[in-house]
Amino acid sequence: MSDTDFQADDLPEEVPLLERLLRYVPGIGPARAALLANLGLQSVGDLLWYMPRDVLDLSQLSGVQELTEDRMHTLRGKVVDVDSRALSRGRTLVGAILRTEGGLVRGLWFNQPWMQKRLMSDQWVLWSGKPKFRENRWEISSPRIQWLDADEEDAQGEVLTKYGLTEGLSLDALRRMIASVLELVEGQLADVLPEKFRLHYKLPKLPDALRNLHRPASLQDYQAARRRVVFDEQLVFQLGLALRRRVRETTELAPPIQVPPKVDARIRRLFPFDFTPGQEQAITELTGDLGQDKPMHRLLQADVGAGKTVVAIYAMLAAIASGYQAVLMAPTELLARQHWLTINQALQHSRVKRTLLTSGLTATQRRDTLANIASGALQLIIGTQAVIQQDVQYRNLGLVVIDEQHKFGVVQRARFRGLALSPHVLVMTATPIPRSLCLTLYGDLDLSVMQDLPPGRQVVITSRVETPVVEQKAWNFVREKLRAGRQAYVVCPYVDSPDPEAPAGALQVFEHLSREFAEFRVGLVHGRMDRNDQQQVMTAFRDREIQLLVATTVVEVGVDVPNATLMVILDAHQFGLSQLHQMRGRIGRGTFQGYCFLFSNTDNEDSRERLAALERSTSGFEIAEVDFSLRGPGNVLGTEQHGAVPFRVTSLPRDDQIVEETRRAASRMVSHATIDQPEFAALKRAVIDRYGEQLDLPRTG
Repeated sequence: MSDTDFQADDLPEEVPLLERLLRYVPGIGPARAALLANLGLQSVGDLLWYMPRDVLDLSQLSGVQELTEDRMHTLRGKVVDVDSRALSRGRTLVGAILRTEGGLVRGLWFNQPWMQKRLMSDQWVLWSGKPKFRENRWEISSPRIQWLDADEEDAQGEVLTKYGLTEGLSLDALRRMIASVLELVEGQLADVLPEKFRLHYKLPKLPDALRNLHRPASLQDYQAARRRVVFDEQLVFQLGLALRRRVRETTELAPPIQVPPKVDARIRRLFPFDFTPGQEQAITELTGDLGQDKPMHRLLQADVGAGKTVVAIYAMLAAIASGYQAVLMAPTELLARQHWLTINQALQHSRVKRTLLTSGLTATQRRDTLANIASGALQLIIGTQAVIQQDVQYRNLGLVVIDEQHKFGVVQRARFRGLALSPHVLVMTATPIPRSLCLTLYGDLDLSVMQDLPPGRQVVITSRVETPVVEQKAWNFVREKLRAGRQAYVVCPYVDSPDPEAPAGALQVFEHLSREFAEFRVGLVHGRMDRNDQQQVMTAFRDREIQLLVATTVVEVGVDVPNATLMVILDAHQFGLSQLHQMRGRIGRGTFQGYCFLFSNTDNEDSRERLAALERSTSGFEIAEVDFSLRGPGNVLGTEQHGAVPFRVTSLPRDDQIVEETRRAASRMVSHATIDQPEFAALKRAVIDRYGEQLDLPRTG
């Protein structure tokens, strides 16, 4: 380190122990600290709370002679042979032999062809599973595999932690550095949880937990340690959310919006159908909130096609009937226009004054629109982020509906505050979000869930198509249904893909299908087309002038075409699971059976698991949970979220139960004012220090 690298506030004695930079820790120094920085580890606290990615339990290894069929066993050995063979109907079976000290054990993987490459011979591994004795030998179906490093092949009776590494940093070196930090903080760590509270939740002391997190004597010690650090992180976060809710309830006033029977009947007359039980339940919950003088903050979760927009329209009309303005904010202009078309259609016999406010307005149109919003002449405003820009002034805003909240970032709900009365807020999601993610991303919101579908909606039959023979059968089936008068979507992951090895491009597929399906009219729609051209194609499809529509994901949000009963998704593994479910929701909206074909030839394990989940389930709630467990929160929502909480030790959905447990604890502690008692002062201070600015929490009270 040169003299120019030195800064006074880097001095160890100038900063708290947990914030001390790692280059000042004995046994680490500047060079190793630079490697740790590549992992995002800068301070003593960062390294202490660096979670192991895996644990090798070498204390409970079984020999072949100890195997039984009634329980889990873990064996250590070397993979010495791998083979694969084809089964009927395009299925595969991969087998491998593990040589252990006491003999050979066979592992079997059905329909997982990629395992042949992963199980290269001469690798030392741990296999865990429930063995079966067949044909004079032990077999384990789909054992859990843990790969051993060279220094772990002969380890005995230990529980070894494994970590994410970076180039130039060995696992052994990282373990030694963590040991140095543990020695440094010995006797120096304060525990913010009072002992009585800690014992109630069966949590170890913090110093014990950190030691057992990295150097456990047993698997049970490690699991207890991990639970403690995750519990701490979630409790602090959930207390922050609960305190924010208390602040809101005690300091913010909202306009009470009553819905008398006459108004309820008037709104219902606008819809030519009865509401589903799920819609009725959501409306009951909403109207209960709207009638209060405290601002509603509610999340409406609904499966694809469950009719959440109807509930939003009901709530907005209730606000307007009480003399207030209502706003619906969508993340994109395309989605805002789709809402505008839907709501305009629903309100064609209504006297509600409404407008679409987007960035596409001319200067004159925008000036006139803003004047009418400010005067209150416009009662219902639909738009993008344009509705929350500084120059938009509302006369008496009563309700804000936010669609696809996660695409905005969590901070933007606050833009509507600062008015004399805070508006009620309803957040909607287009596809279900796993519960544990709701309790973190949307933890300050009350939850309404609609799981039923409107009457007459068919369950779509979904099939994976993985071989050329089955592909041809699928296309023949599509041709047969088109001749019977049905219509079909063909969805491509890209607009243009001239490379024959690359995923299907809509332009190339359109040319090909125009020849193959020459007896039908084939259309094309994609995101590069002019918006008016897109609209013309979709209208022609809706009016049955086009029988086969080649498209990109622009059809994810599109015109309702009840006669479209078929969807072929090419290179389906290129799409996210929730996105596939959303696209599938475009078919099966009429009285005819819907069919969705997922064309894919990928060997990727996660991709195949995603497509299998879509094939076996039509529930968006189940699909969201599978997607979450496979891909994590950022990918489930489409992108890493701006404003999302970065958890250091929590791993969702693995820690779902702890999230639930700490949420209940935090709610009780705040509602009963336990958190304000002197014995919890250190914990409350930790909450304010961590989330005070982000959640707008006062330093006192």
